[in-house]
Amino acid sequence: MKSVLKLMAGVAVIVSLHSVAQAKDLVVGVSWSNFQEERWKTDEAAIKAALEASGDKYISADAQSSAAKQLTDVESLIAQGANALIVLAQDSDAIGPAIEKAAAEGIPVVGYDRLIENPAAFYITFDNKEVGRMQAREVFKVKPEGNYVFIKGNSADPNADFLFSGQMEVLKEAIDAGKIKNVGEAYTDGWKPEIAQKNMEQFLTANDNKVDAVVASNDGTGGGAIAALDAQGLAGAVPVSGQDADKAALNRIALGTQTVSVWKDSRELGKRAAEIAVELAGGKKMEEIAGVTTFNGGPKGVAMQSVFLAPLPITKDNLNVVIDAGWISKEEACQGVEGDVAACK
Repeated sequence: MKSVLKLMAGVAVIVSLHSVAQAKDLVVGVSWSNFQEERWKTDEAAIKAALEASGDKYISADAQSSAAKQLTDVESLIAQGANALIVLAQDSDAIGPAIEKAAAEGIPVVGYDRLIENPAAFYITFDNKEVGRMQAREVFKVKPEGNYVFIKGNSADPNADFLFSGQMEVLKEAIDAGKIKNVGEAYTDGWKPEIAQKNMEQFLTANDNKVDAVVASNDGTGGGAIAALDAQGLAGAVPVSGQDADKAALNRIALGTQTVSVWKDSRELGKRAAEIAVELAGGKKMEEIAGVTTFNGGPKGVAMQSVFLAPLPITKDNLNVVIDAGWISKEEACQGVEGDVAACK
């Protein structure tokens, strides 16, 4: 009997060692919604670096802003042997069948930055309601009353509503008191700057250019709004928010045409997502991931295992933080700056 137990123990050790061995040389497939925005290239570089460090392989597909293409992209990544998936959803609902297919095949999914409200997907992002609060706070500091325009994100992206909810938390009291008037509010299909610009142009026309502040939900939409303001000679006179700390946006902050960009260090986001994907593919349970918390604040109230990273608002006063962190060079941030900006001296 003892010899049988020893034999069984030996087999268990072999199986265990085999599982550990299988945890290396994994293939992580990343499905990007699009690559039109600067920041995704930074995220991708971080994911690649983390996978290279762990001895695993990166493959990817670009859905080019098409929810339909993203479904076939995920199928293709699975067919190429992906052991785990990281998905930046173009449409959080439309991606559902792809998540179900991956789950049926035992392939873990990390919902990247945007909520995929399915318990089969692990959710990693920054605290997007807090991002919205930060955007509104910084604009409110500059313009505590007046006509406000809200340039929201893509309606198919839950982040757009998380951001707007955070913004409203900060501004509700002033709106209820009549100090702030909402004179324009629109979603931005695909987060496209050109659509944000058209929406802003319409709001300026409808209000005879009497717009005192713009709460834009990211740097792309903020840039579109600023282009519309610039055409009317209002750039720099109207505070505008954003997020992602795009290089062009940080330069606009130094130049004074954008008020704030909430920095979400996507290098850390990409690194953690890659690490989590590898851990899940290696057999670790979602509840065992470091820093995990349960989130059920999505539209459907589904309990999601999640990791949230902390954002930081960047204004002219602390522009040096992103320069010192190597996120952007001083030359890039300060190009064309002639005013009194401490970070550019």
